[in-house]
Amino acid sequence: MYKLSFFVPPSHVDVVKNAVFAAGGGRIGNYDHCAWQTLGQGQFRALDGSQPFIGQTGQVEYVGEWKVELVVADDLIHDVVAALKHSHPYETPAYEVWRLADL
Repeated sequence: MYKLSFFVPPSHVDVVKNAVFAAGGGRIGNYDHCAWQTLGQGQFRALDGSQPFIGQTGQVEYVGEWKVELVVADDLIHDVVAALKHSHPYETPAYEVWRLADL
């Protein structure tokens, strides 16, 4: 099993979560749509050649973003990450994938 964490602006948090749930993420036993989320502040600076969803090229931007965490079965991780990338508004979504141990 894997843990997937990603960062998404409030305008798209439900869209992206629904996409990863539809691809099979967030299933634990007899439950689905399982996730943890918390609101925080992200920052970035878009470089030349980028097409930022938020902000201006060359300026540091501070944005409210949700961090969403959920588990994903081994055989679904590639499909879930693809759904995340496809549904996310950012040119390059920030996400983490962690392998979990079964104890």
